[in-house]
Amino acid sequence: MNLNSKIFITGHNGLVGNSILQHLRKKNFRKLFIADRKTLDLRNQNKVLNFFKIKKFDYVINCAGKVGGIYANSKYRADFIYDNIMMQNNVIYSSYSTKVKSLIFLGSSCIYPKNSKIPMKETDLLSGKLEETNEPYAIAKIAGIKMCESFNHQYKTDYKCLMPCNLFGPNDNYDLSSSHFLPALIKKIYYAKKNGAKEVLIWGSGKPLREIMYVDDLADACLFFLKKKTKQSLINIGSGIEYSILDYAKIIARKIDYKVKFIFDKSKPDGMKRKLVDSSLAKKYGWKSNISFEAGLEKTIKNFEETLY
Repeated sequence: MNLNSKIFITGHNGLVGNSILQHLRKKNFRKLFIADRKTLDLRNQNKVLNFFKIKKFDYVINCAGKVGGIYANSKYRADFIYDNIMMQNNVIYSSYSTKVKSLIFLGSSCIYPKNSKIPMKETDLLSGKLEETNEPYAIAKIAGIKMCESFNHQYKTDYKCLMPCNLFGPNDNYDLSSSHFLPALIKKIYYAKKNGAKEVLIWGSGKPLREIMYVDDLADACLFFLKKKTKQSLINIGSGIEYSILDYAKIIARKIDYKVKFIFDKSKPDGMKRKLVDSSLAKKYGWKSNISFEAGLEKTIKNFEETLY
């Protein structure tokens, strides 16, 4: 791999894709390729394959996907499983067909069983029942992992599957109907302060524990493992930073400098009680998270205030 390698980043408008694109630009990679949905519908097999044949990429980082929080996962179950499977199948198969040297497939810690031991290890995959609220998305991502593993086994490809914990950062999704919990909390607390509201509603009990990582750490991990030879194709990427949903809300309120009472809608699901991943394999290969939660949160809140979603 060198600075003239042709790298295709799918999903570049999203939280993860945008971070990876900026990270590679800062590293002075010269031939970075992107395509928005109007230019290339990743669900269309023929268009994707033709695009790959014309561009002849050396490396691919697949960030594209339909993602969201508990509400979106529960409401749009068919869309989550169909769109994700179609997009990733086309990207992986087109990478193989055009002899892409290495591919990074990104998933999520929700691939692990509902009752996995904590921290969740790569070997826990398919060892039990999935959490119901995000089952279609998890199944799609598991299919992608197994597709990469199968191509590696049969065709000796170099496809790696990185499974990050919950991510946050600039350019996140703040739509309360589809966002993850942390951007939702930032938006709710910010507007509570702006409007003088005394209460902020949190879905569920506020007790579930979530590991969280600033998105630029994942961007760094993608480049690291794109260049790294590994025996395993499935690798967890985590920070070890874990608090309850309520604790995150309190930290955000302090950062925004606003005292507010948190109330809970316990009619809404909590999801998994804990989602801490075991990142020891990534550390064994030489990678670890380096960005503190406090520093990442300050950058994220600043970005939110500047863009005022």
